[in-house]
Amino acid sequence: MNIGFIGLGIMGSAMSANLIRKSGHEVFVFDFDADKVAQASSIGGRACDSSHEVVERADVVFTSVPKAEHVRAIHESVYDAIRPGQIFIDMSTIAPADSISLAEALGERGAIFLDVPVVKSKQQAIDGTLGIYVGGPREAYEQVKPLLEILGQDIVYMGGNGQGITMKILHNMLVGEIQNGVNEMMALAERCGIDWQLFVKAISIGGASNFYLQTKAEAIGTRQFATAFSVDNMSKDTGIAQDLAAEKGLDLPGVALVRGIYQQAVEEHLGGEDFSASFKIVEENALAHPSL
Repeated sequence: MNIGFIGLGIMGSAMSANLIRKSGHEVFVFDFDADKVAQASSIGGRACDSSHEVVERADVVFTSVPKAEHVRAIHESVYDAIRPGQIFIDMSTIAPADSISLAEALGERGAIFLDVPVVKSKQQAIDGTLGIYVGGPREAYEQVKPLLEILGQDIVYMGGNGQGITMKILHNMLVGEIQNGVNEMMALAERCGIDWQLFVKAISIGGASNFYLQTKAEAIGTRQFATAFSVDNMSKDTGIAQDLAAEKGLDLPGVALVRGIYQQAVEEHLGGEDFSASFKIVEENALAHPSL
């Protein structure tokens, strides 16, 4: 089995590196950034000049790119190279409807599509301890499961095409809502004269303790927002969640609130900062419109 990996960004570079080092298979790689391809090549990856070349050489093709239009552009550029039985694994975060349409287009050409988004962040991608959701034919999932086990320690098969990415959108929307609660209470604690470190310690002994308080409090307390998952990405994902809720006929005020905060953060040029920098918007809005 030959493996292909297209898209060597923050997550893609780490995931492809694990496949190169641990899979025992040749891994053919491509990214428009030649430096990233060279880096993958330096640890044993096989450099390719295009997505088309990757698909010509690989039996299983991973993609990890920012948006649905990027996945679609890759697929459309390689249609003439697709072979029946090839498996395409998309790890991008895109709308479920887009994922399903991509699966249908590949299916018409005899290939199989799995939507396989990941949760957690850069360090877990490096460590190979990501959480992974899978949507698509179970037989194909079982075939590539050993590869996914190199990338993550927790894998949940969600069902047919679109179900993996739906779960990722629900997950990230909930993360956004939890982070918003952390942001608001840290802003209030600060105004009440409670040091952020003491706040975290006090919360930790009660039922309100949570992963995002534990991992993002220091960034908020010190106002140092080193990017692990960007505002831009969270804005995209909360937008997809809001659209999904509307498609299902649901009016979810919390979703709309958090979506608006990330939209505002992008508008205020915070897109490249970590999503916990949404604290700046919460604080700004609270001070501009005090409710106490």
